[in-house]
Amino acid sequence: MNIRNCKNCGKMFNYITGPVICPNCREAVEAKFQEVKEYIREHKGVGIAEVSEACSVDPAQIRQWLRDDRLEVTEDSALMLNCEGCGAPIRSGKFCDKCRTNMTNSFNSILNANKPKTEFKKPDKDSPKMRYLDQ
Repeated sequence: MNIRNCKNCGKMFNYITGPVICPNCREAVEAKFQEVKEYIREHKGVGIAEVSEACSVDPAQIRQWLRDDRLEVTEDSALMLNCEGCGAPIRSGKFCDKCRTNMTNSFNSILNANKPKTEFKKPDKDSPKMRYLDQ
């Protein structure tokens, strides 16, 4: 059993996975998330500061929800993030589509470079062959 103290309230709880917060605080954070999500949906074009003030949520928490792909904003919204690779404006996540594609291609090329190369040779006429017996 893995017992930890909640980062928000300090109570002890049985930690399984995810952020180190107790179930009660997790429910409170989820309720705030739903509130922020509804506020953004109803007030298109709002900025992080306005959402933070209206919903009483830390701006860092709103940015984290955007980075975690839990929130995605419309194209005309002021809630834009910057790609961690090239700095281009993005609506959610950590990387733009271009950087994500480049990383995927790089990872795939590294994986393919480390694979052993097997060559299939055509069997010679003198090589042993498999034979089947009729029953």
